[in-house]
Parts: sequence; C-alpha cells; structure tokens
Amino acid sequence: MHTDPDCIFCKIVAGQIPSKKVYEDEDVLAFHDIHPWAPVHFLIIPKTHIATMADVTPAEQTLMGKMMVLAPQLMAQLGVTGGFRQIINTGRDGGQEVYHLHMHVIGGPRPWSKG
Repeated sequence: MHTDPDCIFCKIVAGQIPSKKVYEDEDVLAFHDIHPWAPVHFLIIPKTHIATMADVTPAEQTLMGKMMVLAPQLMAQLGVTGGFRQIINTGRDGGQEVYHLHMHVIGGPRPWSKG
C-alpha cells in the first residue's frame, strides 16, 4: 500500500491522527468530517495514497466501485433516508483541499451550510 508521510489522510489511516470512524476495512476508511456541511457528513478514502481522481487508473476500478456502493449503505445505517450527495473534488480548480482522493458523503435535513 502506497502512503505519503506528509498526507493528513494517510496519517489518519495509520492511526497517527484520531478520527471518528464510520467504517473501515482493508481497502477504505470512512470517517466524519471535522467541519461538516450537513447534519451527516463523512468522507470515504482509499487506504492507499492516490492524490486525485485524475490519478485513478483502471487498476483502481474495483476500489472506486466499492466506495460508490458503500456510501448509500453507510447513509442508511446513519438514518439518512431523504437523499444525500456524493462529491469528489479534483485538483485546485475542482476545489480539492487535501491531496488524497476522498469522497464527501453529505445528507440529512436541509438547509445545509454548503452544497
């Protein structure tokens, strides 16, 4: 598994920085966002360091599918039944702030502070 020692999300995966976990398996980690935009807001990240969506290759196809399928399952477990959003910001112009691929999953009653 590739990691970046300077990446905050790699440090979260390694347990060096605490997080409020929603889900974890051998491939991905989901944890609550520290600055939520909505009543339910968590991130799903691959445990391996992939900087941006633009760096995804066919080798990560299964991993990306796992992330997409996991989002609605976790939202249902967290009681979100009225809909939600899945957002992946890519690159500077796409609004990406942390350069470790991550999917925001946000939902719950509106109005939300963003989105």
